[in-house]
Amino acid sequence: MEQIPSFNALIQKSIIDNWDRDALTDYKGQTLQFHDVARKIEKVHILFENSGIQKGDKIALCGRNSSQWAVAFLATLTYGAIAVPILHEFNAEQIHNIVNHSEARLLFVGDHVATIIDPMAMPTLEGIINNPDYSLMISRTDKLTYAREHLNELYGKKFPKYFRKEHVNYYLEQSPDELAVINYTSGTTGFSKGVMIPYRALWSNYDFACDVLGKTIKAGDKVISMLPMAHMYGMAFEFIFEFLHGCHVYYLNRVPSPAIIAQALAEIKPVIVIAVPLIIEKIIRKKVFPKIQNNRMRLLMQMPVISKKVREMICQEVLKAFGGKMYQVIIGGAALNQEVERFLKRIEFPYTVGYGATECAPIICYSDWHTFAQGSCGRAALHMQVEIDSPDPRRIPGEILTKGPNVMLGYYKNEEATNETIDRNGWYHTGDLGTMDVRGNVFINGRSKNMLLGPNGQNIYPEEIEDKLNSMTMVVESLVVQRDNKLVALVYPDLDEAKAMNFSASDISNIMEQNRNGLNEVLPAYEKISEIIVQKEEFEKTPKKSIKRYLYQ
Repeated sequence: MEQIPSFNALIQKSIIDNWDRDALTDYKGQTLQFHDVARKIEKVHILFENSGIQKGDKIALCGRNSSQWAVAFLATLTYGAIAVPILHEFNAEQIHNIVNHSEARLLFVGDHVATIIDPMAMPTLEGIINNPDYSLMISRTDKLTYAREHLNELYGKKFPKYFRKEHVNYYLEQSPDELAVINYTSGTTGFSKGVMIPYRALWSNYDFACDVLGKTIKAGDKVISMLPMAHMYGMAFEFIFEFLHGCHVYYLNRVPSPAIIAQALAEIKPVIVIAVPLIIEKIIRKKVFPKIQNNRMRLLMQMPVISKKVREMICQEVLKAFGGKMYQVIIGGAALNQEVERFLKRIEFPYTVGYGATECAPIICYSDWHTFAQGSCGRAALHMQVEIDSPDPRRIPGEILTKGPNVMLGYYKNEEATNETIDRNGWYHTGDLGTMDVRGNVFINGRSKNMLLGPNGQNIYPEEIEDKLNSMTMVVESLVVQRDNKLVALVYPDLDEAKAMNFSASDISNIMEQNRNGLNEVLPAYEKISEIIVQKEEFEKTPKKSIKRYLYQ
């Protein structure tokens, strides 16, 4: 592996090289060019310096994606402080706990978060700063109050004429193993841990993205940020790579509903689409399937002479739904539904599925869509090694292990959990089960923690059953749990379709019973579902849209 450069030097270089390009846009709102970002970073640095913030201090950030969130994050790293991104979807108690546990000195908050938090529950905080104007929600030190009240004056003294490229001068002396970010995961176990991400992991993920996308994506190209930047998937591949590459990032800072996402894709026409399966599946099911799932299209698809042309036409229709200009759709965060994946593969749509973990900031496996093996999550990413802990990795699932510069330093203030996860040889134990073919493609079977035991000790992977069930009539999403030694499926139905078809609750129950019988016909005896329970509300989810299984056990 090549020598690891200063990550902050890459930020500095991108700002200088792309000085007059558009950098960050709040969708339907303001646009910041790279020089605007640099000026705002400088003001945050002045605020830090004059309020007594030192290199290595923790700065927490909690709010919806926005250009100002991005600026605060960049300002924290380039000052030499440690960023603590907090998902705005966390409740007040979770936010308080993370701020306190991380020992953050300052907290940047968005509008929504400001209304739910209680400053008294975070007694060691020295101040809470509002995005977007950096006004003070609360200040507990005279230094911070003075620095904010005199910020423009202090900025004017430092740059009496005007701010130029040569004034961009960041903290560049960080070592590869220096702590850059503490990212708290909610996970699906209900227990948040502070993942300590060093600069080498940020650089390695960026270098990987340059390797696989750098020739396709150019400076000035447009991308959409749909995933929360406080999650490593969104931060690494919808923000950091693009910003360092000179791209123009659009933030969907409102709730990114399917309608808003579809509108933004059509208007912005991004060069790459990065998303979780739930977003992709909703677009396919709502925007594409209704147009092609009729008798005429099914007949045409069966005719050998013209089916290829029909598939090409359908592929163009799907491309149009994603803006029409992107190189590929990259899916990660959870498994892609097999029905949707078979459809995308059949029409030769440019998609790929990656695999990662917050603990690897996040990438572990990836393949370009040209070489992607259907059903896999790609091969070991650049700089990373991947092994399957199994006597026969090709046939017998084992835990997926990975090693390389992406791997975290450990869990903050939790040595026991660190030692359970990273072994003495530096291998990170993912907790995921999978196999690997002769070409190095990794196929995930499920979470080892989610594995259930059948009546005779059989291994049951609920995700595999759920994937089949999710392709059945009226099923939006499902969860398979074990109750009284029987398998029960919890199902959230398509209520929009039910309303359109004027279905009653009894009708939905009858459909689900038909689904259960159909599902059981293709399952082995020990995996058969004894009952389907209809959920009236969507399942509660983690930020990467995985169902919080522990709430439904």
